[in-house]
Amino acid sequence: MALKRKLYSGQDFRRALSIAELREVARRREPHFAFEYVDSGAEDEVTLRRNRAAFEALAFVPGLLVDTTGRNQRRMMLGQEAAAPLVIAPTALNGVHCRDGDLALARAAAAAGIPFCLSTFANVRLERLAREVAGRHWMQLYLLTDRAIARDIVARADAAGFEALVVTADANVFGQREWDKRNYRGPGRLTLRNMLDVMRHPRWLVDVMWPQGFPRFANVYDFLPPEARSARAGVAYLPRLLQPDISWADLEWLRKAWPRKLLLKGVLSPADAERAAELGCDAVVLSNHGGRQLDGCVSPLEMLPEARAAVGDTCELYIDSGFRRGTDVLKALALGAQGVLIGAATLYGLAAGGEAGARHALDILSGEIDRALGQLGCRELGELGPQVLRRCPAP
Repeated sequence: MALKRKLYSGQDFRRALSIAELREVARRREPHFAFEYVDSGAEDEVTLRRNRAAFEALAFVPGLLVDTTGRNQRRMMLGQEAAAPLVIAPTALNGVHCRDGDLALARAAAAAGIPFCLSTFANVRLERLAREVAGRHWMQLYLLTDRAIARDIVARADAAGFEALVVTADANVFGQREWDKRNYRGPGRLTLRNMLDVMRHPRWLVDVMWPQGFPRFANVYDFLPPEARSARAGVAYLPRLLQPDISWADLEWLRKAWPRKLLLKGVLSPADAERAAELGCDAVVLSNHGGRQLDGCVSPLEMLPEARAAVGDTCELYIDSGFRRGTDVLKALALGAQGVLIGAATLYGLAAGGEAGARHALDILSGEIDRALGQLGCRELGELGPQVLRRCPAP
């Protein structure tokens, strides 16, 4: 019988050779609703697919006969050196993938020598993260209807010594994530099929649900009504808190209120990137929210060269959305990004194996970066530039 190509889809995350294989391990190890929350995009998922197509449209032009011994991927980010050009992106509901998932991701980032960004909707309080995990900590902020929440988080993150504040501006109106919503028969209530599927994952039930049930939204807990404080119930309530009338005045207020590095996340327009720099942002994060907000919009990678030209050297540029390979990271750096925020890739690792699984995801990416750097004929990330890329039709 002839053998066929097949991605590894067993239970041992350590056998995964790529993020794609980690994704398959994660799919098997946790309930469908939890996996779908990470994996799905908005509406028809056109933006989700476009994010990947943007990478495939760029091809490498390697240099030859270059001594590439002693390669390194160190990178200056926000004035400090990181061991790799990566940041673990802010993501919500990480406690649904493993117990204290936010802490597990933060420890994986610290072990890899890169920053970790905690979400406003994390399942651990920011003070606990600062107290229990060493490393570089950034705090993500949504501007919500109740401004007291933003003031509270800014003050607490400042007191806890967080290095940077990352303001997410592309979720003022919550995206319609249809595949995610199909898992529920009502707000926070899983369908019968999904409840039965949960029972098929006893390891997940013990790790995540026992003994306290669904994790809570720890950083906004005091501002939520009692019926919306758990992750199960809160997923339906939290979109109501997003503020549709946020404006540049809010960013000006935050620049005055926050004493350290300030980043604006969710930018796609070069004009918006330029304005953010003019208002004093230390960095801009090009992002379409991983294809989870506006369906049918451009990929951040497509807009990167224009954004780089618009801001010049006035601020740093970071990028996220759709990164699954180390080669994806190098393409972004060659086009002018300072670093890449990794979201789903490390969440697949977290779901597949907790902290060790997240570390494995980062090891996969850093290994791919190292190999591709050498194959391009480069020793350092600073040698990358547009000269190593050509835009070609996707295969």
